[in-house]
Amino acid sequence: MTMDPLLLTGEVDAATDRLLRTTAALDDTGLAAESLLPAWSRGHVLAHLARNADGFVNLLTAARTGEPIPMYASATARDADIEAGAARPPDAHLDDLRRSADRFAEAVAAMPVEAWAATVQTRRGPWPAAMLVWGRLREIEVHHVDLDAGYRPNDWTEAFGHRLLHEVAADLADRSDVPPMVLRFDGSRHELVVGDRTAAPTVTGAAPELAAWLIGRSPGTVLAVTPDGSLLQPPEWI
Repeated sequence: MTMDPLLLTGEVDAATDRLLRTTAALDDTGLAAESLLPAWSRGHVLAHLARNADGFVNLLTAARTGEPIPMYASATARDADIEAGAARPPDAHLDDLRRSADRFAEAVAAMPVEAWAATVQTRRGPWPAAMLVWGRLREIEVHHVDLDAGYRPNDWTEAFGHRLLHEVAADLADRSDVPPMVLRFDGSRHELVVGDRTAAPTVTGAAPELAAWLIGRSPGTVLAVTPDGSLLQPPEWI
């Protein structure tokens, strides 16, 4: 399960291509339809993805130059840019997604090896520059599902599902508001433990489906719980 940014660039390209194909099939009515995110249309999600790519370009530039460049000028500016771009026509959305993805790819290609060791300031605090390519891949794949336009967690690659599951489980393990659970995946051969496993239920399923349930993108109906009982309600993923 590599997190090497240079090895993940091909996955970002493939995920971007899938997103562009979905976007190309949306007309004005489709773009205005509700997404899975509260108060956001599909147009809001796509505008966010384009501006997110530019935000990651800012962080890559900060890592490369040493300048303290923020991901976004401000939270207010970020929200305003998304709102301003949400109602654009289909061709404008598609063009913006392509151009912003190209800018991201160019920024990754411009990174010298030593720059990946830098630390950058994201919206949620400091982050290793070496994780930025993974961060972009995660944004594309999760928000592609949020479009509610036919792309589902079971369309994620196994590799992406495994990476996301491990990341989310590790995050949840550090939180006090998370019920204990054992996550069993990959044909029940591997498991991750969150909290005290004593008397904790075991939730079994494919890695992408487990990850999607943990981050609130799936109700978990395809997952199995042992002993029999109701599926736990994971806390909001931050």
